[in-house]
Amino acid sequence: MVKALLSAARFWWKATAGHRLRPWKSPYLRWRVETYTGKPAGTLRLKDFLSLAFSERRQLKHFFAWTGDLHNLANGKKP
Repeated sequence: MVKALLSAARFWWKATAGHRLRPWKSPYLRWRVETYTGKPAGTLRLKDFLSLAFSERRQLKHFFAWTGDLHNLANGKKP
């Protein structure tokens, strides 16, 4: 559980650079949401962002665990 939270925080910090207080404005996250949902990135709002995060929470959990594993492998640690 803690490992997943740390992975999520690490990803969040890197993905929202310059937009940490408004992550739905981050060009990187907008692109990720657009490619995942097909919804145009220019129309993404806070409500859409939170709705997607809630509805896809299981997939996000797996994604964050995966990014944590990749981070550990890149730094020579066991996943």
